[in-house]
Amino acid sequence: MANLKGLLKDTVIYGVSSIVGRFLNYLLVPLYTIKISAESGGYGVVTNLYAYTALILVILTFGMETTFFRFANKEGSDARKVFSSSLFVVAFLAVVFLAAVFGFLTPICHTLGKVYEQHHEYVWLMASCVAIDAIQAIPFSYLRYKKRPIKFAALKLLFIFLNIMLNLAYFVWLPKIYNTNPDAVSAIYDPNVGVGYVFILNFICTSFITLFFIKEFKDIKFVFDKQLLRQMFAYSWPILVLGIAGILNQTADKIIFPLVYPDESQAQPQLGIYGACVKIAMIMAMITQAFRYAYEPFVFGHDKDKNSKETYALAMKYFIIFTLLAFLCVVGYMDILKHIIGAGYREGLKVVPIVMAAEIMMGVTFNLSFWYKLIDKTIWGAIISIAGFVVLLVVNLVFIPKFSYMACAWGGFAGYATTMLFSYFLGQKYNPINYPLKDIAIYTVFSVLIFVAMTMLPDSWSPFMRIAVNTVLILLFTAFIVKKDLLKMLKRKH
Repeated sequence: MANLKGLLKDTVIYGVSSIVGRFLNYLLVPLYTIKISAESGGYGVVTNLYAYTALILVILTFGMETTFFRFANKEGSDARKVFSSSLFVVAFLAVVFLAAVFGFLTPICHTLGKVYEQHHEYVWLMASCVAIDAIQAIPFSYLRYKKRPIKFAALKLLFIFLNIMLNLAYFVWLPKIYNTNPDAVSAIYDPNVGVGYVFILNFICTSFITLFFIKEFKDIKFVFDKQLLRQMFAYSWPILVLGIAGILNQTADKIIFPLVYPDESQAQPQLGIYGACVKIAMIMAMITQAFRYAYEPFVFGHDKDKNSKETYALAMKYFIIFTLLAFLCVVGYMDILKHIIGAGYREGLKVVPIVMAAEIMMGVTFNLSFWYKLIDKTIWGAIISIAGFVVLLVVNLVFIPKFSYMACAWGGFAGYATTMLFSYFLGQKYNPINYPLKDIAIYTVFSVLIFVAMTMLPDSWSPFMRIAVNTVLILLFTAFIVKKDLLKMLKRKH
């Protein structure tokens, strides 16, 4: 229980930075969706290009975040040497990647589409951002290893605050000044840049954060250990495959959509609508990410404890309980949350519950994934993720032409369901854990019944009436959690 308390404490700290950070970042969604019309397709370009960068980031980090934790926690290991080796690999890949992008910029832009042919700067700016992000991933992991969640959270929040302020300046304040007195700001603002400022400002903020890792970079131990690198590569390459398949499960729909949607003129506008609505569903991703930041070093640091499996089972149960509660809160207060995005994008809100359910399954899959990481059989993770990606790919390719972005949402749901089930049954075979399946099933069924009740409320009701009824339903679910589990936990403490 003490270990679980430590996990909860770190999760809260990481969670505050993640949830508050994502919430503040949400301020950019209404900003973009109001300033960039749905018909223009500009937000579709942002959605599309960020999907590519998410994939490239996984490739450049090469699974070295998880690999770092595994090798830094091995008995007799030198954490500084492992940190240095991980950073060397990622930095080398980042430099090679940038050289390739700048060397073949024109053909890359031609392949990506007409928008990028006209704006090469979108591509090289985001390529530079993702290269810096990849390098930063290792010192961020080092902070987690050193149990320094405060600095980790502070830097994440600093990036977001800086990014928001600059975006407000370039999408709100400077345009107003330019309209009345263009000469006053013409040196730093050009309205013709438009959506390009999204990428320029990201590059500025990402570069600035690197300056705060000087102390961590001083811990670099310049020793080229071939044997250590071989061992790390043997462990990391299946994680790389796993990561690629995993991130494709999150981003492939946004990459594929413009390529297979039958009406090319509407591809980017439709993708923009989907991308904007998915932002609301990302509340679930915040919770999952916060849990991951705390859970990964926790598991590798306590895998030899005699009660570790019991702790993992409890962690799974409470993760599912509170993600289901978050799911109901988002659905119940959709009449409020829908104002996060511009009115022209709200026709796609029907994808939100589907995408959130997929995110819950992704979190469960992450929970289940440690059986192969702890026994150094990461190849299984790659196989499981590839299976999920194949399902997602087939659903998207077959159904996007007919059902537009709804196929993207259901493709993600089907892909994550596949990875979750495979990971559970294989995990029970190779490293069985007695998860409280009965309790999990009860909470899941109860939350589904409440969700159905929420969706069946009459459309003729006012938003206030719907919110009032949904609040009662959410409180009912919360009371059930308190009575069934939280009160028992408090009694056990005493």
